[in-house]
Amino acid sequence: EVQLVESGGGLVQAGGSLRLSCAASGFTFDDYAIAWFRQAPGKEREGVSSMSVLDENTYYAESVKDRFTLSSDDAGNMWNLQMNNLKPEDTAVYFCAAGPGDFGDYLDEDEYDYWGQGTQVTVST
Repeated sequence: EVQLVESGGGLVQAGGSLRLSCAASGFTFDDYAIAWFRQAPGKEREGVSSMSVLDENTYYAESVKDRFTLSSDDAGNMWNLQMNNLKPEDTAVYFCAAGPGDFGDYLDEDEYDYWGQGTQVTVST
């Protein structure tokens, strides 16, 4: 059974940094992708960043490019989203997601089968 557990959310001032972590376990397939999504109050969930395990290509939403960095440990069990220069508009619940196979759109939530419970990120002015 695939399990994803997020940690690292919190409250930070604009311009500050946070690192979110996703502890992943239970994968039985070699080709999969890990992604971070976020959902702000009253808005749809949106893709933030994702990485294909097979080719290690990384994808970012335009709104977070050059500020967020997705990485994993060598074992592929911990996926970290380093968030720098945070803005109030980054405030949301952040979710880790995973799914097997080769995707058409790595930032499309419909591509992902497994989800964590979410962690709150709040950026104050």
